[in-house]
Amino acid sequence: MTEPRAPKWRRRLSLLLAAAALPAVGLGVLGAEPAAAAPADDVRLNEVVTTGSVNDSIELHNKGTATVDLSGWVLRDNTSSTYTIASGTTLAPGAFKAFDVHASFGLGSSDSARLYLADGTTLVDSFSWTTHSAPSWSRCPDGTGAWGQSAALTLGSANNCAGSGGSTSPVAWPGGSAVATADGSNVFGSDLSGLYQEGGVMWGAQNSGKLWRLVPNGSGGWKPDTANGWGSGKSLRFTGGTGTPDDEGVTLTGAGSAGGVYVSSERNADSSSTSRLSVLRYDVSGTGTTLTATREWNLTSDLPSTGSNAGLEGVTWVPDSYLTGAGFKDAATGAAYDPAHYGAHTGGVFFVGVEGSGTVYGYVLLEAGGFTKVATISSGMAGVMELSWEPQAHRMWVVCDDTCSGQLRTFQVNGSGAFAPTAVYNRPSGMSNLNNEGFTLAGADECTGGSKPVYWSDDSNTGGHALRKGSITC
Repeated sequence: MTEPRAPKWRRRLSLLLAAAALPAVGLGVLGAEPAAAAPADDVRLNEVVTTGSVNDSIELHNKGTATVDLSGWVLRDNTSSTYTIASGTTLAPGAFKAFDVHASFGLGSSDSARLYLADGTTLVDSFSWTTHSAPSWSRCPDGTGAWGQSAALTLGSANNCAGSGGSTSPVAWPGGSAVATADGSNVFGSDLSGLYQEGGVMWGAQNSGKLWRLVPNGSGGWKPDTANGWGSGKSLRFTGGTGTPDDEGVTLTGAGSAGGVYVSSERNADSSSTSRLSVLRYDVSGTGTTLTATREWNLTSDLPSTGSNAGLEGVTWVPDSYLTGAGFKDAATGAAYDPAHYGAHTGGVFFVGVEGSGTVYGYVLLEAGGFTKVATISSGMAGVMELSWEPQAHRMWVVCDDTCSGQLRTFQVNGSGAFAPTAVYNRPSGMSNLNNEGFTLAGADECTGGSKPVYWSDDSNTGGHALRKGSITC
């Protein structure tokens, strides 16, 4: 970060003033007049992040109807330091694109973000502030409205403008304070990570390349299924039968386990120093003790680089019916999400959480093997360890471990078509600050007396137990 600078509230500059190279200082209202001929006029600063778990970043938005070539355009703070946008970079109508500028300049607590054409002198847009983002300076409505502090980071997607009630101030866990162990002593050992409850079955992903099928143990918890080769869990392999996925998350689609079990993996454990950010599908209908993936969607090249042990920690599937009904905006097209725009894709979108950045990404995974990124969501937390879609409440849970003191956040699609936080919860008061990397909720059919069970998996197997059970209001 740069040192604090003298306050400079943004002013509206016309193309004439910019051409005369007058400095972008001093006066201001939040908002901007056109500063360059169309279509460049349609590109606007839209979000700025100066502090927190995300590096200094500036987001641009195309509010127009034509794609704009950003090759060579220049971003600056309130100094002459320059970030030049790479050749070949374009911004589609309605799209959002964020740029990590921290290697070129820092954004201080009193600073400016300025956007210039490729000539380096024609000012397109600027914004100044006098306090750090908390966590985001955002424009509402996108591209045209006033700037203000937002409760959510939404880099790469629409800002949280709908007044959805989201807040970054945590509140008490919305259920009972008591938490109990939900497995036998030292059944799983360490590294039990992702969880997904499917009625009377619990699926568990273990980092060592193992998938568990669990059944009720008769005392409110879970035990390994002893039928069909599941007694010690089943070993996982990549497609082709080689390599060991470092699987961290597990989820199902609307077809249930009959349609395959999907896991997220951050690397091949047989080559542990290299990231391999993948979603893999497994047919779990057989009796063998080793499962070979029937499909892999390797997302590594499409995601920002991350440490090999800080990759895809969580995965969940959200049905198309919710997304279309809620007005979800497709970041790839800049328009309302239309499932018909894509080929066969399981009838929903897969969301994956990256531990290292705390970012959640939404992908349409095609049955033929391709994929398209349709959302980028900042969780607002230092890391994401688990994702879980709760269909009864139409919300996505984003979970952090002891790094964030066990904090959990819920997200829903807001009025701008973007996933935005609706609540921030502390862990139950009766649970220690554990290395919880898995989280799942029982279905509505288990609601009794206004509450239902929820479960966490402790990667560290604290006290010889990896599973814990709590409750949440229905």
